Amino acid sequence: MVRALLLERVAWASARARDADATWCALDAVDDSYEQRGEGEPEWVYWLNRNEIDVMAGRCMIELGRPGDAEPLLSNAIANYPPERAREVALYLTWLAESHALAGDLDAARDVVQRARRYAETMPSARADLRLDAVQRLMGAGKTTFFCSGLNLHQPLTR
Repeated sequence: MVRALLLERVAWASARARDADATWCALDAVDDSYEQRGEGEPEWVYWLNRNEIDVMAGRCMIELGRPGDAEPLLSNAIANYPPERAREVALYLTWLAESHALAGDLDAARDVVQRARRYAETMPSARADLRLDAVQRLMGAGKTTFFCSGLNLHQPLTR
């Protein structure tokens, strides 16, 4: 599991660098490593599961400009989270909203943002708030071309 976790970070870094081949290679390696998990894993990797892996893969797809590929990964993973994991659900819904916005479906993006805000109200999170604000700005701009402009929705915007 430690290897899978590390490879997830390699996939994310590759996606952020817009290296699609390296991203796909790392995501495949994550799947392989996760399937080979065994005894003796450190306790601190307890949280890594198929849902978390799919969320990271969805985030990578968004970074690579493939929001349509991100949507089913994120939707399925989010559907498997119980309501008491409100912080994670709120955060992961922001990526789902972003995938809809980047695909040009602003109505779906708005619906998902509303769901995310309801979850965020039950379990406040500065990270979820930042993501919600960034996605809201993306939707408020009325454009879906920000992805190619270098706008980093995963960090707060600065002027």
